[in-house]
Amino acid sequence: MFERIVPSQFLSFSFPNPLASPGNPYADTLRVAVADSPSSTSNPSPPAIAAVLVHHRREDDWVFSTAAGHFQLLLFLSSPKLTISRLVLIGDLPSPSSSLPRPYHRSQPDGDGKLLDCFQESLIPLLLALCPKAAFLHGVPTIPFLSYEDDVIRSTPVERLVGPTAGEMLVEDVEIDLSPSSPELRRRLRFKKMPNLIQSQVRLLPESVGAGILRPEMGSLVQPNLSPMVSALFLNASAIDDAFGSGCVPWILCVGVGGGPLLASLRCRFGFRVLGVEADDVVLSVARRHFGLVEGEFLKVVVDDGIKLIEDYALERSKGNLFHAIMVDLDEEDPMKGIGAPPAEFLQVSVLVGARMALYPEGILVVNVIPSNESSYANMIKLFRKVFCELYELKVENGENFVIIATVSSIGSVAKKMKKEGGIYEKLKQLDCERFIDRIKKI
Repeated sequence: MFERIVPSQFLSFSFPNPLASPGNPYADTLRVAVADSPSSTSNPSPPAIAAVLVHHRREDDWVFSTAAGHFQLLLFLSSPKLTISRLVLIGDLPSPSSSLPRPYHRSQPDGDGKLLDCFQESLIPLLLALCPKAAFLHGVPTIPFLSYEDDVIRSTPVERLVGPTAGEMLVEDVEIDLSPSSPELRRRLRFKKMPNLIQSQVRLLPESVGAGILRPEMGSLVQPNLSPMVSALFLNASAIDDAFGSGCVPWILCVGVGGGPLLASLRCRFGFRVLGVEADDVVLSVARRHFGLVEGEFLKVVVDDGIKLIEDYALERSKGNLFHAIMVDLDEEDPMKGIGAPPAEFLQVSVLVGARMALYPEGILVVNVIPSNESSYANMIKLFRKVFCELYELKVENGENFVIIATVSSIGSVAKKMKKEGGIYEKLKQLDCERFIDRIKKI
């Protein structure tokens, strides 16, 4: 079964630890998982094989214990210099799937460095046995051990749930390494079907001095794409200020709620009327119970298909129901395609036309984008140009996300003369959005 590369093949099995000893932090029985690249066209000849030793105590993390996480790791670790055809993960056996993941703390090293080198060396015969025949085309292959490090210092599971649309999900409290700044406590939401992607995260603040009780920060914008998305409001700030001045509270539609930090920020920090649309009622329950989302007269959330709602909007258009901005934060749900946004279902002319018709003439469509490649990004821009008047782009600091802003009418000349003043700009300034505003460029 391992003699050739089979696109998207995933297998896992138990294997005796070849170097079981008191000094080795890994157990006597190991979990070995093997995944082949989803793309058969990208496999080099001979195929490249790589391995990752899962950090001790992280074996429960869905990034390492699920097929979805494994495939996303394969895509993430591949590079122009190393196109991985088969990735092997080796670590301890995870906890039973019915239980909460074990807490994790990375402060302790995974044993003595020399012992770990010996442990990796002892795994080479196993790894060679897992190589396809084609890997031996030019002799015995070299199999590198790759490392995957994220910014999690420690994590504590809070609740594990299953939603009808999102599937299995996990709420966890984590301490994040922000070096050279001090670490930060956050609450996060992750889906099992896309475990490498953080769906929502907010800061955790002390309820009171010395109480030891933490609460989620209302309107927290620590998710990398949220501050840039909010900064897009600078482009139609004058129209929004005029609406407030006339006594008409502007409407914002948010498609994709997650934990609700974007909705809370738009309502609490700006005073907008906000309508949130989320496809999964369990996700909304999580937002209310674990992320502090509070609904009221000016903040409503509904369970619905947000993409279909936008597509159908043209049929129900009325002056009173138009929005000043539509913000779309939806992710691709197929792990084989890697981490991406928005989903293909959103990138349809009929959906974009619906979005345009749901906006005021001065309105904007703001979309979080994680392109799978340059070609798909270019095609998406072409699609937006067919429907909207002007397009603006903002690159997010993490190097992965873009924010695309599409306008119903021309604001180019207005944007050039736009002064950094007024109610909306001052609120953006308070949220440290100036640095993003300066990077918005017309494309």
